[in-house]
Amino acid sequence: MNDRTNRYISLVEDALMEYLRDARIPQKLREAMQYSAKAGGKRLRPCLTLAACEMAGGNVENALPLACGIEMIHTYSLIHDDLPCMDDDDMRRGMPSNHKVFGEALAVLAGDGLLTYAFQIMLRAAKTQNKNYINAISAIANGAGVWGMVAGQVDDMAYEHDENAGEKELLDIHSRKTGALITAALIAGLYTGYPSQDEINAIVEFGEIYGVLFQITDDILDVEGDASILGKTTGKDSKSDKLTYPKLYGMSQSRRMAVEAALKAKKALSIFGERANYLSYIVDYTIARKI
Repeated sequence: MNDRTNRYISLVEDALMEYLRDARIPQKLREAMQYSAKAGGKRLRPCLTLAACEMAGGNVENALPLACGIEMIHTYSLIHDDLPCMDDDDMRRGMPSNHKVFGEALAVLAGDGLLTYAFQIMLRAAKTQNKNYINAISAIANGAGVWGMVAGQVDDMAYEHDENAGEKELLDIHSRKTGALITAALIAGLYTGYPSQDEINAIVEFGEIYGVLFQITDDILDVEGDASILGKTTGKDSKSDKLTYPKLYGMSQSRRMAVEAALKAKKALSIFGERANYLSYIVDYTIARKI
């Protein structure tokens, strides 16, 4: 991580924990929500939001509610993803999964709480922002919902054990399950600044390509990553017979595809010039990632 990433993470985690200390949330629910939110992780999506905000000349303080909302949404998705009825995983971010600590019922409610609370804090912030703030929240809803991340999770389960599923189905899964929320995080951040339509189009293109890159590396790490470093169980994609890049293309081709995606992602940023240096760094970090 570089200094800018550390600055973003510090801002997000301070604000996130402040939101989650709200005494109006019932104590047991608050503890379950805090447990998964405190578990750390890369905080990639909120960092992308703050980076896009600064790239467009915005103020990160204005973007913080969006960044925290996105992290809450991402965290809820992980809680639900780990449930026995979904991917059935006992570990997340190096800790026991939420349902292993609080039970399945409260884990479901903690995820529900994080999802709805995310929109509460973003809409509360929108009252003092310009009209583009609502566009930012709308982008997040689209990326997280039935056209985006949720749809991708449905596809992911539908194509397990499906020997006829191929490239189209793989792209359908991951453009929604992974790429949609990543793209939304970038668009939302950009809307807190002063972007041109060409810049909005460019960040959408970057987000879509970067989402593919992130998923390829994630699939590769599930095969050859170190669980003690990753903080989650490895090898589960193969055991569940999920449709992944290594399954469809093999490891060597998957690595080549990751490099190609990285080059395309950087090219999509050319309109921003040096303002995009941080996002270029994120691309390089993703290619070399171990977590």
